[in-house]
Amino acid sequence: MHVDERTDKFFRLLSRPIIMQKIDIDCFFKKLQNHAKELKSKIYDARDFRKPVALDQQNIGRLTRADALQVQAMAVEVERRRYFELEQINRALKRIALDEYGQCLSCGEDIDLARLDIIPTTMTCIQCAEV
Repeated sequence: MHVDERTDKFFRLLSRPIIMQKIDIDCFFKKLQNHAKELKSKIYDARDFRKPVALDQQNIGRLTRADALQVQAMAVEVERRRYFELEQINRALKRIALDEYGQCLSCGEDIDLARLDIIPTTMTCIQCAEV
């Protein structure tokens, strides 16, 4: 990046209105931490559903075993999605720490607070997300 480009980018950032206030950042930080804590608790509570299904056909019927296999498969998928969501939360918390939270990764503009309130882990503004 050229010196002129860096200077231009610096002045564009300075002239941009500050939408994210300290109060907003703290609110989103707490919201993200609470959601992460909730997800970890759900992952821990669902650990029994992920256990292998017994192959002993004498104790359970064929349909009951099929139901148990289906419950196990759903539990594994739900766990995968929860871990993915935890990863997104960790990324958002990292952006907060780097003072980059609320800025679109595609265009650099501020993400609307209403969008962040609905999807606090979002990394793009609505315009870039639609593209």
